[in-house]
Amino acid sequence: MVLTGAGISAESGIRTFRGSDGLWEEHRIEEVATPQAFARHPALVYRFYNERRQQLLSDTVQPNAAHHALARLEREYKGTVNIVTQNVDNLHERAGSHKLIHMHGELLKSRCVSCGDVAAGVVTLDQHDQCRVCNHRGVLRPHIVWFGEVPFQMEEIAELLAHCTLFISIGTSGNVYPAAGFAKIAAESGARTLELNLEASSTPGNFDEARYGPAGTIVPLVVDELTGSS
Repeated sequence: MVLTGAGISAESGIRTFRGSDGLWEEHRIEEVATPQAFARHPALVYRFYNERRQQLLSDTVQPNAAHHALARLEREYKGTVNIVTQNVDNLHERAGSHKLIHMHGELLKSRCVSCGDVAAGVVTLDQHDQCRVCNHRGVLRPHIVWFGEVPFQMEEIAELLAHCTLFISIGTSGNVYPAAGFAKIAAESGARTLELNLEASSTPGNFDEARYGPAGTIVPLVVDELTGSS
């Protein structure tokens, strides 16, 4: 099982979740990433995510060597490889990964708060858009897990953690739960745990081994080792 965070997409030009000043793309989290923010200022939230989609769909944002290495791991590893990502971009898919869980949602999808329909291929979204299923307007929200909401597919993730033999964490800070606790759960189930990061996360004691450096450099090296290509 591979857990990926913002650090793996940073080299593709997507900014990490928030800076040292606590701001996320110049906004406080409470302004754009909570259900309360969406209820108070939907236009601001729509605009914020429309801008994020525009960035993701620009020619300058492409999968990097780490994304491609994980896709190769899925193809060449003798066992099963499952990726659980905290990222809402589609860079893993564009690199060729298939066994993937987006625990925090997907930027290019919308969800109807009235009927629950999830639609793909979203480029822009606003309060005037109509749900394709229930035909109501003003009911579509970004298909994103906001602060205070439960991540998606937690039962499937729990199964992976309970049965994996190797757990790899890539580009995660270890500050956001429940993902920050995954390495400990996997270790308690008997898995070997490996951290790949620019620097030590806030939970270094949960890992048997750690390697530090840019994801685009160290992830391909580890994949070479795991597939016998080194």
